[in-house]
Amino acid sequence: MTKPDLGRASRFLALVLRHDPAAAGVTLDQQGWTDAGALLHGLRARGHDLTADHLATIVATDAKGRYSLSPDGTRIRANQGHSVVAVSLDHRVETPPDHLYHGTAEPNLAPILAGGLRRMSRHHVHLSPDRDTALTVGRRHGRPVVLRVRSGDMARDGHVFLRSENGVWLTDHVPPQFLEVEKG
Repeated sequence: MTKPDLGRASRFLALVLRHDPAAAGVTLDQQGWTDAGALLHGLRARGHDLTADHLATIVATDAKGRYSLSPDGTRIRANQGHSVVAVSLDHRVETPPDHLYHGTAEPNLAPILAGGLRRMSRHHVHLSPDRDTALTVGRRHGRPVVLRVRSGDMARDGHVFLRSENGVWLTDHVPPQFLEVEKG
């Protein structure tokens, strides 16, 4: 048996667990969990010959902490970023630090400064705890721009913040008055 490409499998896993569970023939419950055995079967049918150990390795080594396995290893889910409407991950409400960050591409800047950050097809706006992470996110979409979010001020104004298991901060909307463009 050849060693599977875990990077390729991880990208397909993100598609399945965040956006299209049917691509691997699985369904997600209301908290985003699916049966790991059924997922492995679905992954194999799509050319990803993975074992439970491979799946555990993907979860443990994913640099973004995108996935969680249940303590008994029988269920798996993505920690955030779902476009599947029915998923509610029960994230913790927390008080954010004074500043969080958001990475985007330069062409998106004018609409964001006019209308703020919106969740678009996601359940929440995703915010990074540090500038470097936001810069990495922004690079995925083109020439990057980092926005500093005055999250402490937002929280004092009544905006609710959640924090996912992998440390990504989530909120419904960031109005433009709480945004500052980071320099260089």
